[in-house]
Amino acid sequence: MAPLILINPHAAGGRARQLLQPIRAWIRALPPNCDTPQILAPENIDAALDILAQIPPQTRVVVVGGDGSLNRILSGLLQGGHIVGLVPFGSGNDCARAWGLHQMSWQQALTHALHASSSAIDLGRVDLDHNRVHYFHSSLAVGFDASVGNRALAGPKFLRGLPRYLLATLRELAYLKNWPLRVEIDGLFIHEGATLLASALNTPTYGGGMPAVPHATINDGQLNLLLGGAFNRLQTLLMLPQLLLGKHLGRPRIQSHSFEKARITSTMSFPVAADGETLGCASDLQVTTLTNALQVVKL
Repeated sequence: MAPLILINPHAAGGRARQLLQPIRAWIRALPPNCDTPQILAPENIDAALDILAQIPPQTRVVVVGGDGSLNRILSGLLQGGHIVGLVPFGSGNDCARAWGLHQMSWQQALTHALHASSSAIDLGRVDLDHNRVHYFHSSLAVGFDASVGNRALAGPKFLRGLPRYLLATLRELAYLKNWPLRVEIDGLFIHEGATLLASALNTPTYGGGMPAVPHATINDGQLNLLLGGAFNRLQTLLMLPQLLLGKHLGRPRIQSHSFEKARITSTMSFPVAADGETLGCASDLQVTTLTNALQVVKL
């Protein structure tokens, strides 16, 4: 079964489109006795999902893009039981960090994605207001984190990775808000009151490399909740350097909990984002760990 290379031409501010011709030339130079991968660059998510629905189950699909590129087609990858490789070419690349790929050139990453063996990783599922279902592979941001992520999406295209998220964070401080959240994990109540953020992570980092939950792993059958209580602007600004160094855990108003199921509710709508992609707002969401849900090609 020939692999499929799926390029998101809009990834990294549209720079991923420039890889289309080099990748085609690279594929043409492969030995003639190997399965020649098909290369497609769908212009929108619906087209990408249609492609995934038409290929044979358990096809090796190599995604060229970043966290958002992978997130948007997770449902199609799961439905087909496909084996997923990744050529990191996005703005954040926290998935690539967790998979051990973020320092590879695209040639190295593509070779690895096409030929290395796969293993299973966990994913997250979120049910929003009992009427929307979404999946994520790195992080589900709630509150301040989601607002920063949404601002980063609209940020300068010349900025990538951590600098892009840092700029978005500083800009979001002017609009800082706490939400009245109630949080339960695995059926136990753990928090109620004014809350800056309540984000669920599968990977150790988010936001382009910030070590939010350094001890997190992608195959332990659990997600990790990062919970920040009430913060004002100064307290948030002072927390940022600690977050960048991974020294924030254990500080006042910061909690971290491993969980299999969590529920976050509020009397008002709060912003939500998955893998850096906005999901709009919700007032009731349930997060579930999907253990060993996806076969991926990682180090």
